[in-house]
Amino acid sequence: MKKRELIQAVAIHTDVDNKTAAKMVEGTIDVILANVAKGEIVNISGFAKFAKIKRPARMGRNPATGETIRIKAKTVAKITALKGFKDIALGVTAAPKVNTVKRAVAPAPAKKVVKKAAPAKKKPVAKKVVKKAAKRR
Repeated sequence: MKKRELIQAVAIHTDVDNKTAAKMVEGTIDVILANVAKGEIVNISGFAKFAKIKRPARMGRNPATGETIRIKAKTVAKITALKGFKDIALGVTAAPKVNTVKRAVAPAPAKKVVKKAAPAKKKPVAKKVVKKAAKRR
């Protein structure tokens, strides 16, 4: 499912228009990203935990040569699926029911179409060609 499809599904499920659903989805993502960037952990109960983890420098081993090497410290993004998400994804618990059919909406009243009179075409003006006669002396 792509972002556009997610927005469409949220719009149908919550019975709002696509523009409002897009604002809700985008706003949720923005808040999560902003808080994780600050170093806070965002925990959505039953779904996932988003965190920024700082890994210290350490000694590692090159698997090809067996030589020990130094691995630099780095910061990584970590997303952990929580128990509720895992249970539903693995089929232990039934998935929540989602509205997939858009409710019938009463048709909007027809707009009256008013045709404007076409502007009258102007006749092209003939350009006068002025010839200068060369005076002979």
